[in-house]
Amino acid sequence: MIATQGAALSDDALDTIFRTARTHNAWTSKPVSDETLVKLYDLMKWGPTSANCSPARIVFVKSAEAKERLSPALSDGNRTKTMSAPVTAIIGYDVEFYELLPKLFPHDLTAKTWFNWSAEWAEQTAFRNGSLQGAYLMIAARSLGLDCGPMSGFDMAKVNEAFFAGTTVKANFLCNLGYGDPKGLFDRSPRLAFDEACKIA
Repeated sequence: MIATQGAALSDDALDTIFRTARTHNAWTSKPVSDETLVKLYDLMKWGPTSANCSPARIVFVKSAEAKERLSPALSDGNRTKTMSAPVTAIIGYDVEFYELLPKLFPHDLTAKTWFNWSAEWAEQTAFRNGSLQGAYLMIAARSLGLDCGPMSGFDMAKVNEAFFAGTTVKANFLCNLGYGDPKGLFDRSPRLAFDEACKIA
């Protein structure tokens, strides 16, 4: 069955994804299955990117060995909550994403040349679109009943060396995933009102 184009989600769904969703700092012991992570990716991959370039590359850190490799790269304030999370997603981006454009954008087989003419332009594109995909990951995770704890408090060079050495992938940000323990929540911080952040031109 195909959903009606343009149909709004229910208030309950919007609450789950945005309004009542929180950034979690403590986690229950309930594990996150590999099957759930595959479902998560299979949702997030449909989010739009420039020319479908899809530069995000993700490492789901679950094992004790992988956690030990990640731990030295974490800031002191992020280490405990990250080590206790069932999964930490390292959201990276491939600066040579354009090599896969013949597969991802078959409508125009010259699309690779739109990006590979400049390493700086390619990296800007990869970072921008990889960041979008990281946001899609969080929306997908919440849609599947997971809680999220995104963060940027880590040593990027250490993460790159531990997980992306010898590749064209660079780390962007981290996101803990699991089933949050409400005891670890802070009081919710305010957000800017429409008139403070937006204008209609």
